[in-house]
Amino acid sequence: MNGYVANKEELLNRLRRAEGQVRGIQRMVDEDVYCIDILTQVSAATKALETVALSLLDDHLSHCVTEASAEGGPVADEKLREASAAIARLVRS
Repeated sequence: MNGYVANKEELLNRLRRAEGQVRGIQRMVDEDVYCIDILTQVSAATKALETVALSLLDDHLSHCVTEASAEGGPVADEKLREASAAIARLVRS
């Protein structure tokens, strides 16, 4: 079972909102809206996806990594490496 199962519906709602924001941005470009207004919406969509990413990371740490740590050994090491790599990807973006 994935760690995010408890708040899956909330994640899906956030993703649907972000999808709507991206469609809105496409429409703005199509309608030749002022660049700064489009950039403002891009920033909002980016923030929405970052919120989803942080929620998933939190769920991963509190569920998957915690379980693996209890088991110990190579499984725990792998989960910690995965989490570290995910954090690095988020920080770089």
